[in-house]
Amino acid sequence: MSTPKHSITFTFKLSSGSSESTFGPRVGVASIIRPGEAPLELPTPGLITSTVRGVVPHLARDTLRATDAIKWLDVPFETFLESNPPVPTLQNGSKALHKFLSFKNDKHVVSMTLRDPFDTRDMPSNEAGFVNAFCIRGVRKCTPDDWRRYILACDPDIVYALSDIPFTSIPPSQRRITKSIERSLSWLAHILAPLDPLDTPTSRPHLNVFAHMAGHIVPEARRAFAESLKEKLYGKELDAIKPFKTLDEGVVGYTFDLAPLHKALSPPGPLTHTPSSTSLNVRGTLVELDSNPNVPTPSTIDKLVPLLQASLAPLPVEKPRIAHSAGSPHEMLILIRDVGMDLFDAHWAQRAADVGLALDFSFPAPASSSDAANTKRDLGHNLYDTAYTRDFSPLADCFAPGCAPPDDARPKCGCMACTVRAPTSVLRHSSIDPPQEYPTSYFYSRAYLHHLLHTHEMSASSFLVTHNITVLSSFLAGVRDVLAHRSKEEFERETERFLEVYDGELKVLARGRVQWAEVELARGRGRLAREKEKQGKDTLGTAVELDD
Repeated sequence: MSTPKHSITFTFKLSSGSSESTFGPRVGVASIIRPGEAPLELPTPGLITSTVRGVVPHLARDTLRATDAIKWLDVPFETFLESNPPVPTLQNGSKALHKFLSFKNDKHVVSMTLRDPFDTRDMPSNEAGFVNAFCIRGVRKCTPDDWRRYILACDPDIVYALSDIPFTSIPPSQRRITKSIERSLSWLAHILAPLDPLDTPTSRPHLNVFAHMAGHIVPEARRAFAESLKEKLYGKELDAIKPFKTLDEGVVGYTFDLAPLHKALSPPGPLTHTPSSTSLNVRGTLVELDSNPNVPTPSTIDKLVPLLQASLAPLPVEKPRIAHSAGSPHEMLILIRDVGMDLFDAHWAQRAADVGLALDFSFPAPASSSDAANTKRDLGHNLYDTAYTRDFSPLADCFAPGCAPPDDARPKCGCMACTVRAPTSVLRHSSIDPPQEYPTSYFYSRAYLHHLLHTHEMSASSFLVTHNITVLSSFLAGVRDVLAHRSKEEFERETERFLEVYDGELKVLARGRVQWAEVELARGRGRLAREKEKQGKDTLGTAVELDD
C-alpha cells in the first residue's frame, strides 16, 4: 500500500536533563514516522550527508546502502533547475524524490533545500519575488510559488524554507539586512500555507519545515528575526497559515548556514598553510578544487557562537537545530558545547576524501604519548604522501578493522574499506563456473589506497568517502556516549582535551590539497611543458629525459 503524499511526521525528543537550558550540550532522537511503517530514528548529535544532484559523490547506490552511517541526506535542488520543469518533479506518486534518486524509505531520510548551503560564490541580489539559484546553465530565478510547487511534487521528508541570504563581496547594509529578514519571514509564511484550503486542521496533510535563521552577522537582527517567528499573527496573515497562530508553530526546527557567516567573519586572504610545490599551477588548481578552502579559525568560531545564541535565545529549546557547513570536528564540538547544536553535515569530511585524506580521530581523544606531548595529532592521513607507499596498516589507528581479533579493544570501523563484506548476490557467467568464495578476513590498507590514488582509480574516492563518513559518525556517537553517561563537566573537560590533542587548522588537509593537485597535473594537457621546466631544477626525482 502506497503512503499518501505529505503524510510523514517528524518528531524530536530530548533526553531527560538535556533541555534544562537554552544553550549547552544535549542528547535527543529525531524520528521520521511513515504511516504503516516502523519509525526511522536518528540519535543526536547526529550526521547529515551532503549530495550533488541527489548523489553522494563517488558512491554508487549499492555502496551508499552498504554504508550504515548514511541515514539523512540533503538534496540541493538548484542543480536540477537547468530544465523546466525540473526532472525530479516528473516522477509520479508519493515519495517521488526517494523513488527518483533510489533512496530506501526504511533507511534514508531525504531533505530538500533550494541552495547548496556550502556555495558562497557572489550571486545577483535576490528580489522580493524570487531567489537566485545556481545550476550548470548559470543563474536561475526561483519564486516562492515555484519552490512550493517543486516541494509538493517531490514529497521529501524534510523541507527547508527559502531564505534571503546576501551573497555579495560587499558587506550588506542595515537596509539590506532588514529586507532579508522581511523576505525570509514572508517566504516562510508562504510555505506554511495549507496544502488544501478545504482540509480540516486535524486531517490536513502537512510539510516538515525547517526555518533558515536570518540576520547575517548582526546579533540584534538575528534576535529580531527569531522574535518575529514567535509573534502572534492576525487577520489575513493568520488565515494564510491556519491552523497555526505563529510562524514558529509551523516549523519543526531551525537551520543555520555557517558558510556565509564564515566568509563574512573571516578577513579575506590567500590560502593558508599551503606548502611550496614545484608544480606550475598548483595554486590555481587548488582554487578550482574549492572556492572556500580555508578552515574557520578559532577567532571566527568565537565570533560565530554569540550570533547563533542570539538567534536561539527567544525560541523554544525542544526543537532540533541544524548547522550546515561546519569546517572541522573542533567547530562541531564547540557548537555542541556552547550552542546546543543537534545535527551537522558531513561536507568537510566528504571534501577531505576528494584530496586523499583518510580521517583518523575519535572522541574522547586518545591519551597522548610522552614523545608527542607538544605535537598536535593530525585528524587523518594524507594518503597521497609517499610515506604510505609500503604502509600496510588499516586506514585508522583509532579504529580496528572488521577482521580484528576479539581482544582488540578499539571500536571497529564499519566502512567498506576496513570491514569487507561478501557480495549479497553473485553474477554467474556460466553454469559450469565453480562457486566462488569471498573471504572477508582482510582490509584495504593505506598502501593500497595510496596506489589507487596515484593511478587515478575511482575506487579510491569511494573507499575514502565511506570511511570518512563512518569515522565522523563514530565521532558523534562518542559525543553522545559521553553526554549520556557522564556529567556535563566531564564532557567539557573531554572537549578541551580534544581541542588540545588534535590539530584544528587541518594542516594535513592543506598538504593533501597540494599533493592532489600535483598528481592531477602530472598528466594531461601541458604535462610536457611542466616536465621541461623541472629539468632546470635540482630536485631529486623530478627530472626526466624528454624528446623535443
